[in-house]
Amino acid sequence: MSGLNSFLKIFMPKNAVFFELFEQVAENLSIMGTQLKAVVAEHDIDKRVALIAVIEDLEHQNDDLTHNLFTELGRNFITPFDREDIHALATSLDDIADYIYGSAKKMNFYRVNTNDMGMQKFAELIEQGCQQIKIAVTQLRDMKNIKAITEAMIKINSIENQADDVFDMSIERLFAIEENAKEVIKIREIYQVMELATDKCEDASNVIESIIIKYA
Repeated sequence: MSGLNSFLKIFMPKNAVFFELFEQVAENLSIMGTQLKAVVAEHDIDKRVALIAVIEDLEHQNDDLTHNLFTELGRNFITPFDREDIHALATSLDDIADYIYGSAKKMNFYRVNTNDMGMQKFAELIEQGCQQIKIAVTQLRDMKNIKAITEAMIKINSIENQADDVFDMSIERLFAIEENAKEVIKIREIYQVMELATDKCEDASNVIESIIIKYA
């Protein structure tokens, strides 16, 4: 073990708060991903609103947790890994929550029919991405299982690539079958936000990769 890693290990218990906050954020994201999938599967608009309210509450919780992370960053001289990486990871995880909530809000606002192959596939990929983010973030606390983190990052990269393909195919299909121009605009916008959610999962994965390269 390098001198730097030994030094970090000495101070790790005092900085458990960072890992606790990150793990809470990741847990909320996992729930949000599953909840978004339920939103897409629910075709009753009133019931869908209730499901979206849960996502909104979790997004607000994550805003508070992110604020707490930044507060701890300003308060602590010793941190478990680079301050820039902590800031980048907190921001990228917050972005995932924002785009999940943004997707759900647009579905509600536009009153679209979510019985749509594109939306359903995106929801599945977002749920999978959030689950893998949770696995990777949870393993950061002690970094003993680098294989699990690496496998999660590989899956996230694959998910993002699949999302790119889903976006292209869904847009092509949308223009082929939807004659109402307003509906095309609405649905395309939802696709864009959902695809961005998978991009943000990859952004978070890239930050985690940077962390384990430095400290594992």
